[in-house]
Amino acid sequence: QVQLVESGGGLVQAGDSLRLPCAASRRTFSVYTIGWFRQAPGKEREFVAAIRWSGGNTAFTDSVKGRFTISRDNAKNTVYLQMNSLKPEDTAVYYCAASGLWLVMAAREYNYWGQGTQVTVSS
Repeated sequence: QVQLVESGGGLVQAGDSLRLPCAASRRTFSVYTIGWFRQAPGKEREFVAAIRWSGGNTAFTDSVKGRFTISRDNAKNTVYLQMNSLKPEDTAVYYCAASGLWLVMAAREYNYWGQGTQVTVSS
């Protein structure tokens, strides 16, 4: 069992930056990828970014490429989503999740989920 805790959300203005940490309760060989998803009101949950625990390979959805980065601190069992040049359309609840597969983007492939953190970007 892996517990994930997100933090760092808040209310910011367009163009600002936020960093969202996702802290995992422990490392396990069954977890290969940590992903970030978001869900805006009335919309489906969508993939944002993912990183492999080993190797650091990353993947991003097109709408955040060049603005968001994802990194990991293995010693702290923490993955960070750095969000720059935020736009109002980035407003959503952001979730981190863990998967036993490599760099998958489908939510159904993730076994463990955090509780989410709200990000609101005002224009």
